[in-house]
Parts: sequence; structure tokens; C-alpha cells
Amino acid sequence: MSRKVRIGIIGDYDGRPSHLATEEALKHSAKKLGMEIQIKWIDTVEFEKDEQDLQCFDGLWCAPGSPYKSMNGAINAIQYARENDYPFIGTCGGFQHAVIEYGRNVLQINNLKDINFNPYDANDFITALSCSLLGQEKRIFIDKNSKLYNIYDCTEIIEKYNCSFGLNKDFQNLLNQNGFKVVGTDENEEARIMTIKDNTFFFVSLFQPQLSSTYENPHPLISKYLSSAKTFSDARS
Repeated sequence: MSRKVRIGIIGDYDGRPSHLATEEALKHSAKKLGMEIQIKWIDTVEFEKDEQDLQCFDGLWCAPGSPYKSMNGAINAIQYARENDYPFIGTCGGFQHAVIEYGRNVLQINNLKDINFNPYDANDFITALSCSLLGQEKRIFIDKNSKLYNIYDCTEIIEKYNCSFGLNKDFQNLLNQNGFKVVGTDENEEARIMTIKDNTFFFVSLFQPQLSSTYENPHPLISKYLSSAKTFSDARS
């Protein structure tokens, strides 16, 4: 009998609607896939000194909810997922912290290496959106040559947001040119979902796919994420 697929959620659980929706969306997809899953929330402070063992998980998700208790703890956990090719998804705040991690540890941007860097202060990387996406539904255009197109099988989708921050366009282009690819944009070609092309499954989105998932219609991105986690788990068994 196969064991449960273990999902670690990086974030500081406080019962907010997006946290509840994250758990529920995982259950929607697990039921559709006929999988048993085990979900554990992990506070970001546990990763602050990079001592937390993440090997027990088969997939990692950096949840909404920033500012986290520890920005650096979240970044350490994301780095572990990226470097060890764990199935990974980051939504809303998870998106922002994943691109900070990449800028810090892959692109070696000195400003981002500062452990006191605050993404919510005025900076050249994470910026307030010109129009808040809190509670909004918006159209996204998908790159037909991307892995994301293979998941959605269409070039336009509508997703739900609860976010006020995005990427500086210059930083977006720098990431895109260096392996962290923009695969979904809004009408202004601003990044809404990105992937690390060399990882098996590593997607981050400003939108929250968990907000539109139901038992009747599990979200395809989350279902693909769980399928990848199952494959990862089976390979280690």
C-alpha cells in the first residue's frame, strides 16, 4: 500500500481564508487523483537558521500571508526546494519571496543578499501594483511554448487574486533572461505566473489558484502539482 504524499506548507498559519482555501484545494485535487495526502504547516521562523529538515516532505508550497514572521526563513525553505528539485508552488506572497530567493542566491544581487532587506519598503524589485488586485478576477495570457500551456491546454485563463504587490518590470526581465521564465502575463505583459525551466515542477503565481478550486472542478495547476509530488514520492520509496 502506497504511503500518503506529504505536503509541507511554508507559511505562518493563522486561519485566514486563503490558508483555509490552500488546504481545501489540496484536498480537492487529492480526491480527484485518488491520492492520500498529509498536510503540515510550518512557521517561517523554523527555517531562519536553515536548520529545519525538509526531507520528510514530497512537495512544498509557499502560501499567501506575507509579511511572514521571517522573510529569511521563507527564503531558506524556498532555496531548499529549488536546489533539491522538490515539487514547489508559491502563491501571492510565495511568488514574491521566490523571486527574491532567486535574485539573492542565483543572480547574486547584493541588495537582495542583505538579511534586512524588506520587500515592503520602496525598492527596485518588488513594487506596489498600479491597480490593487485584492479580490479581483483577471485575464492571464499563457505562453503556448511553456509547461504551463500543457497544464491548462489554452492560451487565456481567468484567475482570482488577493494581492497588492508585483514585480518591477526591469527585475521581471532580468529573471526571465536568466532561467526564471515568465509564462503568464496580464494585458500589459507584466508577470502573473513564472516557472524555473530547469526544475521538474516549480511554479509561482501572483494569483491564488486555491481560491477557484472546488471538489467538482479541482484547479489544474494544483492537480499537476500533486501529481508531481506523488511521482517524487514514488521515486524515493
